This record gives sequence, structure tokens and C-alpha cells, in this order.
Amino acid sequence: MGKTAIANARVFDGIDVVEATTVVIDGSRIASVGGAVPPDARVVDAAGSFLLPGLIDSHVHTSMEGLELALTFGVTTELEMQGVFTKGMRAEVTDNDRVADVRSAGFGITPPGGHPSELMGDGGADDGEAPWEDGDEHADWSGVVMPFASTPAEAAAFVPQLKAAGSDYIKFMIDDGSVEGAPGLPMLDDATIKAGVEAARREGLLTVAHTLTIDATASAVASGIDGLVHLFMDKPHTPDIIDAVARSGAFVVPCVVLNASMMGIPATDLAADPRIRTKLDDQWIATLESSYDRFPSGDLEAVLASVQALREAGVDILVGTDVSFPLPTLGGMAHGASVHHELQFLVRAGLTPIEALRAATSVPARRFGLTDRGRIAEGLRADLVLVDGDPTVSISSTLDIQQVWRRGTELFAQ
Repeated sequence: MGKTAIANARVFDGIDVVEATTVVIDGSRIASVGGAVPPDARVVDAAGSFLLPGLIDSHVHTSMEGLELALTFGVTTELEMQGVFTKGMRAEVTDNDRVADVRSAGFGITPPGGHPSELMGDGGADDGEAPWEDGDEHADWSGVVMPFASTPAEAAAFVPQLKAAGSDYIKFMIDDGSVEGAPGLPMLDDATIKAGVEAARREGLLTVAHTLTIDATASAVASGIDGLVHLFMDKPHTPDIIDAVARSGAFVVPCVVLNASMMGIPATDLAADPRIRTKLDDQWIATLESSYDRFPSGDLEAVLASVQALREAGVDILVGTDVSFPLPTLGGMAHGASVHHELQFLVRAGLTPIEALRAATSVPARRFGLTDRGRIAEGLRADLVLVDGDPTVSISSTLDIQQVWRRGTELFAQ
């Protein structure tokens, strides 16, 4: 592969803008940050551009098509929160530099008939077909663990099974269906969540929770969950819930783009942006221009205010989208594109552009233990995005993508 020197760039290293203007790639790794251009390196003149670490989407449901699409938008890692890309089941991803890398929870612990069973046929735990089942013809369903649990003992027992099946972290579904238009869904109780979390801790696994209401959020943090992969949207925040999340040390993946879609707000403006539209087919455009529309009484400004309150309380905020498949019923999001939309929402909520960029790079890498990425530093993976303009001033510049590298391999020909 040889050496490539990206020269004359401004560099955001995942934490801050640094003085270095040259980053050298050697094979799949970053060889140096700063210093002279090696005489044997091919030079990419990045004058007028910003170099960023590859972006991370911390909440997806994906497929090979989704991973390929994500990479075109500079998203070099997707974190799957329900699906099949667990260890041992992603061989065609790990060494494929034409798709984003992926980590996965496998399937989340939920009661029989609990969320997301309402999305499967007529709502039973075992009937119908989930949207992700036909989302990828390459998906391998052998060995998949479906962890339906009703008791503490059942939840605890599923954790080592999920680990053995290759889950990178353990997800808990804490949802009564009230936000999804399916009130009365069976729900994990606090004792069951706590038993599962404690079992995961014994196995050395990170825990995350699906929480769309304040009550579910309170249950999750009281049980010791490491991260919340949604932000509540049923009510405005209270000082008590913000304090509870902050004291727990949990991170939050707000998925504001999902909350907007749940409220019936499509991503029409995003779909109209030529930087988006030229990379998406008609199905994905139609998906962006539609919405879930399951909670039209929601208040997007209240959600943004909750993000700001969490930020002011010192809670780690991570970029995530809950993007899944190109279906109008799952609308408002598209792989990769919606990461940039979420960055814009986070800035609208009060994060600085640099804080928003951290939320898509170094912060998720740190919280999910991805020690080889999320920053531009010597020895790390050469997952990089070169953009025109200055995204540390105008966050929309993240969409002005000039080049993407995944493990040192260029996505676009120059």
C-alpha cells in the first residue's frame, strides 16, 4: 500500500485542533502526526481542508448495504444495537475496506412480547418477520441468541450465552410501548435489569439500555447501566433525572434524529441537500422524507433542552441515529447521512462544534473501549475523513467530504 502523507491540512485529532498539518499513513495505521513529509510518500495536498478521525455512529441496525453507505459519508464504524454482526459473524466486514467496521450487541434482553416485538407481525415474540430479518441477504442467523427474559435469573443466564455468541456489549430493552403507540408492552422490572447488569459486569461486558421515557431512564441508571442509547422523549427533563444520570456516570446517545422522526418530523431538508442526495438512491431518499410518526405529541425543543442539560451536567454525549433499513415506516434516517444530521442537532442543542465532533469520534471510542480508533494519533487505525471548510466553526462542513480512508485505504479515487 505504501505511505500516504496528507499535507497542509488543519487537523482535529478527536479531542481538539492541533498544530500538526501533516499526517502520514503507512499501511493501515497512522505512522506520524506532524513533522516532515517522508520522501517516499505519496502526497495528498489538503490545503483549505480539515482532517478528522473517522466518524462513529453509536446506534444503528445495519446490513452490508448500510455499512457500505455509511462509509461514503465518513462513518468508519457503526455500533449495532440489535442485529447479527457479532464476533465471528462479521468476517466479511473486518477486512473489507469498502464498508464501515461494526460492533454489535446481538439482540437485546426483553420480556416475551416486549419491545421490539410490536414491530414483528401482530406483536407476538415469535410471529411475523422483523424489519432487520430481510435487511441483508448476507446475514447469518445460525447461533443467534434471542434473549427473552422475565425474571432476574433468566436475564442473568442469557448474558454468558450472548457473550459466547459474540455480543460485544449487552443491551436491555426497557420500554412499556407508550412512546411507540403500543402501550402496555411487557417490561423488564428493576430486579431483572439489575441482575442482568451484574451478570454482564462479571463477564466484563459493557451494558446499554433502550430508554425512551423518564421512568425507563430512571430504572436503567438505578440498575447500574453503563450507557443509555436513547434519550427520553415522553416529558421534559427534570433536575432529578438529569442529576440521576450524571451521578450514575452513564453516557447518553440521544438519537435526536430518531426522536424527531418519532414525532412525525421527516428529514426533508437533509434529503434535499445535494451533498446527501447525490449519494442516496430513491429508496433512501424516500425513507429520509418519511418518518416513524408514532409520537406526534412529542416536543423536539424539549428533547434539545434535555441534551443541553445533560451536557451542562457533564454527561458524556455520543452521536447515534437508530438508522435501520430503507423503509418509509422506519423513516427519517439514512446510514451515514444521519450522523451529520445528528451533529447539527447537537450543535442546535448547545454543544459547540468541537464537542459535537468529539461525540462522534473520541468519546464513543473511549466509552465503548475502541482503543484503536476515534482519534488521530500515531499507531492508531488510519480511519480518516477529509472535509472542505472548517467543521469546528460550521458543523455543516462535515458533509463537504473530499476523501475517506478506512484502515488507510482510500474510498474515492483521486
